[in-house]
Amino acid sequence: MDAEPGSDPQGWLASEKLDGVRALWDGARLRFRSGRLIAAPAWFLAALPTAPLDGELWAGRGRFDAASAAVRREQPQHSEWRALRYEVFDQPGTAGPFVERAHRLTALLQGAAPFLAAVPQQTLPDAGALQRRLDAVLRAGGEGLMLHRADALWLPGRQPALRKLKAVHDAEALVLAHEPGQGRHAGRLGALRVQLPDGRVLRIGTGFSDAQRDTPPPVGSVVTYSYRGRTASGLPRFASFLRVQDAL
Repeated sequence: MDAEPGSDPQGWLASEKLDGVRALWDGARLRFRSGRLIAAPAWFLAALPTAPLDGELWAGRGRFDAASAAVRREQPQHSEWRALRYEVFDQPGTAGPFVERAHRLTALLQGAAPFLAAVPQQTLPDAGALQRRLDAVLRAGGEGLMLHRADALWLPGRQPALRKLKAVHDAEALVLAHEPGQGRHAGRLGALRVQLPDGRVLRIGTGFSDAQRDTPPPVGSVVTYSYRGRTASGLPRFASFLRVQDAL
């Protein structure tokens, strides 16, 4: 769920939105959100606590592709994993409101391995402070902020008490069809026709590399796209392709 610019941050904790690969640790195994095991090096797993963790395997701002490539390999490359950090933002299944879980998480990971850390959570007094924090993150090359209700209890699945605040929003859609290209793109992909979660159809014609136009995301796959605001009818404006959401 997206937060609107000018939102009041009272009652929320803010943290930077990290563009990494979601990873869940159950105390013994590291898994993708789908439940599939992540082939992490033994030295990486040995540094994790027995407590459950939820976070992002992150290679730094603007380096999602590097993180994604590293964690997908069946045989981990140690050099790639040494460039990753496990940035943790919650403890699945634990009691108490989010603000208490965040404090416990910080204490748990204090002094841990250099690649393991709790994502810093910040209270902000008003909408102006929230906007200044967002601007600072964007200037540094970040994507935006995450807002989490301080009093929210942990729940499985998507968190209704969690919101994204970004200059550019993103969302997911199901690929229905490929529209042929014209001119320079003749003979390859021109646009994707996709279905939104509410059933409406949207056309995405920008954001593709030449390689992606030659081999487009298959029909039936789920893609992530960016957009800026919405039309009067509620459709995303200026939709641009970002990436395929693999079934990890």
